[in-house]
Amino acid sequence: MELKSILAYLQNKTILVTGATGFVAMVFVEKILRVQPDVKKIFLLLRASNTNSATDRMQNEIIGKELFRVLRDKHGADFDSFVSQKVVAVAGDVTSENLGVKDFKLREEMCNETEIILNSAATTNFDERYDIALDVNTFGILHVVSFAKKCLKLEMLLHVSTAYVCGERVGLIPEGSPSLTDDIVKETTKFDFKEQEKIVVEKKLTELKAQGASEEVITSTMKDFGIERAKHYGWPNTYVFTKAMGEVFLGRSKDELSVVIIRPTVVTSTYKEPFPGWIQGFRTIDSVIAGYCKGKLTCLLADPTTVFDMIPVDMVVNSIISAMAVNANQSSIAIYHVGSSFRNPIKINEIHDFVFRHFTKDPWVDKDGNLVKVGKCTMFSTMATFRMYMQICFMIPLEGLKYVNKACGQYFQDAYVNYSRKLKLVMRFVELYKPYMLFKGIFDDTNSEELRKVASESYIDANIFNFDPNCIDWEDYIMNTHIHGLRKHVMVK
Repeated sequence: MELKSILAYLQNKTILVTGATGFVAMVFVEKILRVQPDVKKIFLLLRASNTNSATDRMQNEIIGKELFRVLRDKHGADFDSFVSQKVVAVAGDVTSENLGVKDFKLREEMCNETEIILNSAATTNFDERYDIALDVNTFGILHVVSFAKKCLKLEMLLHVSTAYVCGERVGLIPEGSPSLTDDIVKETTKFDFKEQEKIVVEKKLTELKAQGASEEVITSTMKDFGIERAKHYGWPNTYVFTKAMGEVFLGRSKDELSVVIIRPTVVTSTYKEPFPGWIQGFRTIDSVIAGYCKGKLTCLLADPTTVFDMIPVDMVVNSIISAMAVNANQSSIAIYHVGSSFRNPIKINEIHDFVFRHFTKDPWVDKDGNLVKVGKCTMFSTMATFRMYMQICFMIPLEGLKYVNKACGQYFQDAYVNYSRKLKLVMRFVELYKPYMLFKGIFDDTNSEELRKVASESYIDANIFNFDPNCIDWEDYIMNTHIHGLRKHVMVK
């Protein structure tokens, strides 16, 4: 049997990418342009007031990044011309009808030409404002699906979700849809979730405005409200809850569309492509690494024996492209976990050991030129023991300040307030990260393994799109790739 080609599948294709300034989408765009320069066109949907603003965002926040260094070197003086021929910046927004594309001629062109849609638009803050998270992560998918149904040549809608839509489960977690396997999601299908939550949100916002609340207070309250609603339905935070409900709406509204859902775990820096260690912003574990190496984090709520599932972003992108080629024009829904916990697990204590060894050998230099010495981080595997430790670190000094304040006045009152605020921030941070640092689930990747098998057996160039976690040497990757990339591209003194 003659083997097919993923590169041939991508040739002359027109692709629409939402969430184009996001980590995964940006790496996807770079990969496509680098390995298949004969792609016909890539529409990048960007939040902007007009085409000029969208083009500026594309240049400054995507194409101008170091991520495109290899592609820029490859094309030399022709780079800008190449990009202008292949990439179109589109002003729009997934929270609006027709994806917010106001230019009728451009919208018609997109509907007539688009063959693949990559929907990676999302707000990834664990405690985003509830109204914003719903509009983007949950209801936004309805606008994407509606637009997809208008695309005359569409072969595939691929939606980037997260493996943690599962909530706080334990044991082996299958790649099934949450709407089929989770009783809580089943419960939401018994009523109009969209209308109910819109009413709840509008009522909350109306109350806040009636009270004359400032924008800062409204934002803070709506963040807390998101956590409250997520926990009400059984999820640990606003992000994973709204992403889970987004999947539910996608499943309900897809009709005959060919749909793939990619569920990555914790996405980390590039493993190999276009070069090792590129990363944009702090990912889930990186803020912990940054605080630790600067001497600001000496203890952590984490079970040392917990398997921490992470996967390099270029492997996620390779799985996306492979899934597009394999599942094109299939009137079904395919779901893939893309992670490492099942086939190449690494525990939190191993990660800590690698981070400790890295910064012992190559310490962080602070803004004053001093080397920061790190020690072993104290880990607490239960919230009870962590709270007890916090009481020792914070509450005793707080009580002391409270007592001194009675005699000494304003200075100590200010110190008390600042100390209280710091404690509140620490505990909020810990609460947000607790579900992942104490996570007891393992993500089954049977579907992903089958995708790898089909790709390797049926596509002559499947090796160009490797996403097998078995090949990762975690010690080498964390110590010599990920942390170096984090230090170079994200961290500042």
